[in-house]
Amino acid sequence: MGVSPVCSFYMLSGIARQLTRLPDAPGVYRFYNQKKEIIYVGKATSLRSRVKSYFRGARTPRPIEQMIHEVTKIDWETTDSALEAAILEGIVIKKEEPKYNILGRDDKSWNYIIITDGEYPEVKTLREHEMKQSQVDRPESVKRFRKVFGPYPGLNTKATLRILRRLFHISTCQPDAKRACLYRQMGECLGVCTGEITSTEYKGQVVRPLSLFLSGKKKRLIRSLEIRMKRAAQAERFEEAARLRNQIGRLQHIHDVGVVNRSFVEDEVRSVSTYGIRIEGYDISNLGKTGMVGSMVVFELGEPNKSAYRKFKIRRVTGQSDVDCLAEVLERRLGHTEWPLPTVFLIDGGLPQVNLAWRVLSARGIDVPIVGIAKGPKRDRNDFILKNEPVAVRAQRAFIRWVDEHRPLLVRVRDEAHRFAIRYQRQTRRL
Repeated sequence: MGVSPVCSFYMLSGIARQLTRLPDAPGVYRFYNQKKEIIYVGKATSLRSRVKSYFRGARTPRPIEQMIHEVTKIDWETTDSALEAAILEGIVIKKEEPKYNILGRDDKSWNYIIITDGEYPEVKTLREHEMKQSQVDRPESVKRFRKVFGPYPGLNTKATLRILRRLFHISTCQPDAKRACLYRQMGECLGVCTGEITSTEYKGQVVRPLSLFLSGKKKRLIRSLEIRMKRAAQAERFEEAARLRNQIGRLQHIHDVGVVNRSFVEDEVRSVSTYGIRIEGYDISNLGKTGMVGSMVVFELGEPNKSAYRKFKIRRVTGQSDVDCLAEVLERRLGHTEWPLPTVFLIDGGLPQVNLAWRVLSARGIDVPIVGIAKGPKRDRNDFILKNEPVAVRAQRAFIRWVDEHRPLLVRVRDEAHRFAIRYQRQTRRL
């Protein structure tokens, strides 16, 4: 799973010193008491921000915040992504059963990922109370569970399943269907619906890799995929080799913003400032039905990062359609998994453009907030359209507040994207 060695600092140095060593990275933290017992385990997209927040004074009635005086030692493990932090947290909670995790247990927020038995196993999620009810009312259904992973406190299961489906080509279609499903057409289903993959192949190529990942064995999984990729290439099965290469790349650069139910930016410090925020702004420029181009500009720490700007010459769209041009630009941009995802996608356009952007991101399992700025019929207004789903109500409010506080910055990003698109469009005319 890309877990670092455990970093431990005892009370000899004091809690304050331990806090200064926390990395600004995703991972899992453990709190110990004087008896060296693990009393609480948590996950974070930023270990530094999350753990420090507990020592600023209790803000909510959670048991661990009221009992923080019991903590005498902190250790942590970094992970490559927030999704892997959530998986590792579930593994540790299941093994250690820390006191304050159990006391703070919420049957509606503790989730499990289930792999069913059967010819083509399904991947589902269940909440704690649903799991308990199944054990009482339908014990025969529990016997059909091939694997049960969790618990995962506070996990956004809808976003998580979208990411897992794309990472592992999980099928949600029925065998022997009359036509290929949407995900098969997108290359994200291996062909259960069209009879292109057998039950045995599906279990070996989808279920087993997924089980390894959810067991915290990402490094072992990647090694096995690399072996399969080399064998496929040697046997001149180049399409399969390319698919495995892409799968390895996605596992190494997981785009998982939104899998952990949290405020818009990890803690309150970030939710009211531009620090740590990466905004990508997009615009389309054309000369009627010709000369269509798109722009991507990047702002970091509230200022433009021109080295990260990108230009797109529209290739696939015929006719005049800014919405279709935007779809092409976003799809090509998201194909570059080596580029870091932004904190916010900013679109020059109204509701049609924002909805289109959300569909493109959702199809790839990416949950990043989207802001559109529409100029109005007379192009004399700045109407803000927001898309931040699926998130908790608290996160929605934090996002709305952040946008309201940073309207001038967002308009500046929009204007820069427009300027950059116009400039590129003029350059193409001179060629």
